[in-house]
Amino acid sequence: MLTSTQKNRYIRDISLVDEIPPPLREKLQKVTQRYAFRANEYYLGLIDWSDPNDPIRNLIIPNEREMENWGALDASNEAANVKAKGVQHKYDATVLLLCNEVCGAYCRYCFRKRLFMADNAEVNLDVSEGLHYISENPRVTNVLLTGGDPLLMSTRRLRYIIDRLCRIPHVKIIRIGSKMLAFDPWRVLNDPDLTDLFAHVKDRGKRIYLMAHYDHPRELTEPSVEALNRCQDSGAILCNQCPIIKGVNDSAETLAELFRLLSFIGCPPYYIFQGRPTAGNEPYEVPITRGYQLVQDATRHLSGLAARVRFCMSHATGKIEINGVDEDHIYLRYHRAKDSTMVGKILVFHRDDDAYWLDQLRPANEYTSNVCKPYCRDN
Repeated sequence: MLTSTQKNRYIRDISLVDEIPPPLREKLQKVTQRYAFRANEYYLGLIDWSDPNDPIRNLIIPNEREMENWGALDASNEAANVKAKGVQHKYDATVLLLCNEVCGAYCRYCFRKRLFMADNAEVNLDVSEGLHYISENPRVTNVLLTGGDPLLMSTRRLRYIIDRLCRIPHVKIIRIGSKMLAFDPWRVLNDPDLTDLFAHVKDRGKRIYLMAHYDHPRELTEPSVEALNRCQDSGAILCNQCPIIKGVNDSAETLAELFRLLSFIGCPPYYIFQGRPTAGNEPYEVPITRGYQLVQDATRHLSGLAARVRFCMSHATGKIEINGVDEDHIYLRYHRAKDSTMVGKILVFHRDDDAYWLDQLRPANEYTSNVCKPYCRDN
């Protein structure tokens, strides 16, 4: 493992990953021509290369099956929520500001892989239009900096954006969605100006929420936990959110260990997501019913803090919580909804152990059928 004084070299060419046999590297080159590859020495060093099913390997190294014709690049129709370039506004109180188009590394199951393609034009590095939109909408109390990974930007650039958000009276919370503490903890450890920025926000009466992204317990290394501690000491509030990913964390034991460790270090689980049916993601999909059972089994013996995670899917119509599965039915509830009148509404579907998304389910009553008519299978 690298030390704090060593440079964490980034790798964008799969042919430079010597641990992959040359014949396989050649095949994976074709995958990376469609869906970008990016990693670094530290994160690649977490892989047990003797295990072909290593979860970190599955998370970061391309899979030939990504080339299969499956899924959509914008599986949750984020385009419908765009109010200005780089600005998404789906729920009343929260605006997404897409301020960066690069991540520290690229998760193979990424639901925004379209942003890393050559013809992407969604992200706006000039956030002035987004800041103006937020300032003109007093309902907005939360701004989520995302992309791409905001922590891959310089602290000077982050300070510029955050300072201007702090000047907007109705913005109370600034969220930063980032996997950098898993991919490259030295982004925090080697930059005290970053944690000083977090402390400065608290001093101005606002709050930084760092929405961390740990998918597997092995990502919680000593330097990564130290980076979390420094963020927390600066006044940032920590949460974790991640999807259930086949071959990475699709076991109750793995999820339980992840949730338990996160609660111990003060970064409790917030959401665990049903994987979106994004183009190329079939190798990583887990059916809804299996995901529900995994979460139930994982949380059964955990403390309340570790078990308060919500299992949701980020559908085009809102965040839909998977609340129950019995022998005949799947029970869903709108936790958040694009149409605010739908919040709290319960939907009932016929059980389908092969379905991985709302659109594949068959409504079990007239109300559910009417609500989901544009999306779901016919009765």
